[in-house]
Amino acid sequence: MPKRMLGGPSRGGRVFPNSRYGNQKPKRNGSYIDPNKFVQKAVEGEETPVYEPTHRFDDFNISQRIKQNLSEKGYITPTPIQDQAIPQVLEGRDLVGLAQTGTGKTGAFLIPAIQNILKTEGKILVMVPTRELAVQVEEEFRSFAAGLPLRSVLCIGGTGMERQIQGLRRGARVVIGTPGRLKDLLQQRVLVLSDVKVVVLDEADRMLDMGFIKDIRFLLDQLPAERQSLCFSATVTRDIEQLFNQLLIDPVTVSIVPQRRSEQIEQNVIKASGKDEKFAILAGMLRQPDFDKVMVFTQTKWAAQRLSDNLEREGIRSQAIHGNKTQPQRQRALNAFKAGRSKC
Repeated sequence: MPKRMLGGPSRGGRVFPNSRYGNQKPKRNGSYIDPNKFVQKAVEGEETPVYEPTHRFDDFNISQRIKQNLSEKGYITPTPIQDQAIPQVLEGRDLVGLAQTGTGKTGAFLIPAIQNILKTEGKILVMVPTRELAVQVEEEFRSFAAGLPLRSVLCIGGTGMERQIQGLRRGARVVIGTPGRLKDLLQQRVLVLSDVKVVVLDEADRMLDMGFIKDIRFLLDQLPAERQSLCFSATVTRDIEQLFNQLLIDPVTVSIVPQRRSEQIEQNVIKASGKDEKFAILAGMLRQPDFDKVMVFTQTKWAAQRLSDNLEREGIRSQAIHGNKTQPQRQRALNAFKAGRSKC
């Protein structure tokens, strides 16, 4: 009678009943794939022609107060998306703006929308995908509309609802928020949308990617038929097209080609033998003067916090943003990064 073999599985993959694997064969590790196969070096591309704007902000048919506010911010010449979109929005046209983040699209819709509702008693409704973007849009609104008889309210999750309810009841005419919180306030009959004159979907592609389509459609169904609709997106998918078809009437399209294409962006892989070496390499890179502002992504929120804490102990100012942070904490981190008080 053969002897029963004890212990773990052999390298040959045979089954040993008394092993900790039971009757299962051990999992085999996949073959090694060199990450450099997925990384491209930057290639020299044709120089993108410098855009020559056809307007200055003083040329637009906007109030003198708005022009003064823009001048105080140092805004003299509009960005390409602003140069092309603002005149169309001032004329009351529906608009599709195809532009990436950082192109000045917030000003492209806020500046003319503020001007348009100065003539009416209606509201502006701005829907955005994230709380952080909502805060940035409201900050821009406050700077553009300083000194004008317009109030805004920020309707986002992660903060108390009472202050938002008070802002709506006090007659805020500019409502900026994320779809989920806007829907909650509408269902509580605090948010009224029957007097919205201008609706803006900013970063519509991201909102759909994040699963907000049902909330967005629900909110759009509550809007009056007579309104101006402005939609901004970096990409246009079939779902985006369907949404735009539902929302827009005879829209004008403004498309801004990115100044730098993906193939012109440098990518690289740096190999490390373990976690300690990986952290040492990262810390060394962050100490270099060329690394001014750096975004580091981690697999989990705990890893993000641990990395930030370790960098701080090394004397490298860093901020962690993740789901365990409150909205005020997240905003303080963004403000520190934006102001240069934090490197990453």
